[in-house]
Amino acid sequence: MPEGHTLFRLAKQQTGLFAGRPVRVTSPQGRFAAGAALLDGRVLEGVWSYGKHLFADFGPDTLHVHLGLYGNYAGGTGDPPPPRGALRMRWTADGPDGAGVWTDLRGPTVCEVLAPEEVDGILARLGPDPLRPRADGSLAHRRIGRSRTAIGALLMDQSVLAGVGNVYRAEILFRHGVSPFRPGRGVDEGLWTAIWADLVALMRAGARLGRIVTTRPEHRSRRRGAVARLDAHYVYRRTGLPCRLCGTEVRTEVMVGRNLFWCPVCQAA
Repeated sequence: MPEGHTLFRLAKQQTGLFAGRPVRVTSPQGRFAAGAALLDGRVLEGVWSYGKHLFADFGPDTLHVHLGLYGNYAGGTGDPPPPRGALRMRWTADGPDGAGVWTDLRGPTVCEVLAPEEVDGILARLGPDPLRPRADGSLAHRRIGRSRTAIGALLMDQSVLAGVGNVYRAEILFRHGVSPFRPGRGVDEGLWTAIWADLVALMRAGARLGRIVTTRPEHRSRRRGAVARLDAHYVYRRTGLPCRLCGTEVRTEVMVGRNLFWCPVCQAA
């Protein structure tokens, strides 16, 4: 499932290509036909993200998309390709340089048009998003700090913290030497402040680069140049490989439905 930095980057891209212009909205598949008809031809004001949710404002109506596990966007310039398969929604418009632009949405969990109060209802159910301006990380700690639930599970709870997924969960806990099995109430305010600040920095970098890189230069096979895929993470998807810091084999097990990765020495319980 795409994590928050992906949606943040996508919102910025779509705003740059489509905002301020009438957008032709269609649903070749037909499952979003009513919503497409409501938005078709209207001017897009802008696209923004909150956690793993994407919102596009068309006047009083807002398009809400949640990609889930299988949703994805594709796009380009010029004429779009002929519609094929389960194409839920297509946007086309005259781009900022006069050339045509298009974007296709396939396989989302949610694609719907909402009124302002419905958007507010979604946001009210979400925890703070590290990528939102002036987000307050202490709001997340109010729940984490009094919970007996494992911190590895709490970080995946979007009502506690919005936008963090499996990769950031594994990597942020490793970077701070925290066992994923530690109860939330075992994460004091000072430790959480450091984790939050690190999350903000890592997710901003992820949005800028278009990929998640969590390793420090001194822990990579090469310290300069583009970061190789195998050097990008400390523990995520490195089961059985030696920890970059201590050499212990990285372990994995399922937590809240997703594979969890950690070092049993660097993140001792």
